[in-house]
Amino acid sequence: MHEEGQKAPEFEGITQDGNPLRLAAYKGRKVALFFYPEDDTPVCTRQACNLRDGYHRLLDAGIAVIGISPDSTEAHDAFIAKYELPFPLVADPDKKILNKYGVWGEKNMYGHIVTGVKRTTFLINEKGIVVHVFKRPKVDDHAGEILARFGA
Repeated sequence: MHEEGQKAPEFEGITQDGNPLRLAAYKGRKVALFFYPEDDTPVCTRQACNLRDGYHRLLDAGIAVIGISPDSTEAHDAFIAKYELPFPLVADPDKKILNKYGVWGEKNMYGHIVTGVKRTTFLINEKGIVVHVFKRPKVDDHAGEILARFGA
């Protein structure tokens, strides 16, 4: 998994609307890049809705929000429509981006070892450097903890 002080791995993926999204397009901006397991599941929905509810505060602080999961563009589109999410969601069904960031692998889920997405958020500064990694984000206050870490 990438750590603080390292350059964030470049990636290009397809968003819910079928358009490409490249991390390089966000150079010069702060980015909260959050990886989550699955659209429209209870914990993932709470996290996404918290980011939605804090989105204007994040934007006002100059922080872009990008979500990535292994779900399809169609699943992302439905998730965005259902919960009125204002940020892009990148589809990574072949797990190329997930593997680049080291967030795909074994994890403990309710006492069982499973393979899947490790819910993680990378805060990336204007120079493309990872400045903080939330390995266990507080899904019900994720926008607040992002703002606090970026000093906004």
